[in-house]
Amino acid sequence: MEQLIEAFGIDTRLIIIQVFNFGLLMAVLTYFLYKPILKLMAEREAKIKKGIEDAAAAEIIRAEADEEKKGIVAAANKEAEAMAARAKDHASVRGEEIVADARKKAEQVVKDAGMRGQELMSEARRQSEAEIARLAILAAEKVLKERTS
Repeated sequence: MEQLIEAFGIDTRLIIIQVFNFGLLMAVLTYFLYKPILKLMAEREAKIKKGIEDAAAAEIIRAEADEEKKGIVAAANKEAEAMAARAKDHASVRGEEIVADARKKAEQVVKDAGMRGQELMSEARRQSEAEIARLAILAAEKVLKERTS
């Protein structure tokens, strides 16, 4: 075998040194290059995973917020409808009260006008009676004057 190595011109010391140099280069590259790159890649992978998890959590929170918003809007709509119904009922009741009040006032005005009419009629009768009595006295005086004259 040694003859074969010499026939091809292979220097065993040179091969051993090259194997040693290759091993040393591999150790240095592994220590200074491969491990730091693996570490950076692991850190990036962790950041990416954390980003994905945060995005998923944010999506869940956003979905919950959307649901909560829908619930709040629905509750606000129900409350607004209830308030509108109460306002309508109150307006209806208040309108009925106003109409009833107006009817009472109208009845009172009609009643007062009737009483005032009665008073004016009574006053007119009294005045008429007094005028008739005065005219009757004047007519009687005139008749008496004509008979005596």
